[in-house]
Amino acid sequence: MQAEFDHMKFQPERADGGNLITRVESGQIWVREISTQGPVLVPWAGPVVAWSAAAHPPWSAQDFEQALALGPELVIFGSGARLSFPAPMALHRLFEARVGVETMDTAAA
Repeated sequence: MQAEFDHMKFQPERADGGNLITRVESGQIWVREISTQGPVLVPWAGPVVAWSAAAHPPWSAQDFEQALALGPELVIFGSGARLSFPAPMALHRLFEARVGVETMDTAAA
């Protein structure tokens, strides 16, 4: 039996100038042509925001409050060069607000 899909292509629902991560390299993330360094929040649109969280675990619930304030439907959390999961209690407020959370290493995110 042949699979229904041979491949999957991800595209944003809106093409209204949302932020696009174009490159990740050596601790830097490029959002469009602008390079950032250190923990950042990249909302769908608008300015990239310095994130007050530590670059490495443990992360706390307070670390994710800043992301929650942006009103996301989904948080794609890039945990650094290696995959590392936040404790469930750190994500509790996001879960309460019915915000989806996906954790990946930063390059995959």
